Amino acid sequence: MTKCQPIIAVADVAQSSKWYQELLDCKGIHGGTTFEMLMDEKGELFLCLHAWEEHDHPTMKNRTLPADNGLIIYLTVENLDAIWKKARRLKASIEKEPAISTNSHRKEFAVRDPDGYYLLITQ
Repeated sequence: MTKCQPIIAVADVAQSSKWYQELLDCKGIHGGTTFEMLMDEKGELFLCLHAWEEHDHPTMKNRTLPADNGLIIYLTVENLDAIWKKARRLKASIEKEPAISTNSHRKEFAVRDPDGYYLLITQ
């Protein structure tokens, strides 16, 4: 099996971690100001948060470039309606209201995280 566990550059690792944990009921298992690992309810790693300009990674050196260009963080969840309510409570920037996708035929919505990453959340 192949799994993709993206690492995204963020301005404030602790703040972004808290936001994702509140939105998705996930847990941070690393902690700290430069790196965080987010696990789902089954203990599976699904996303890492990394501070800009730390550890000399070539794609995380220039925070002035658009970080999300060409990237959609696609999350499949079991509790879409509850997450939608949390997104509204967190005042997430709403890109797309919940609706059935003509492509996947699943209910989905889209928001931006605190760093502007586009999250497509689907059942």
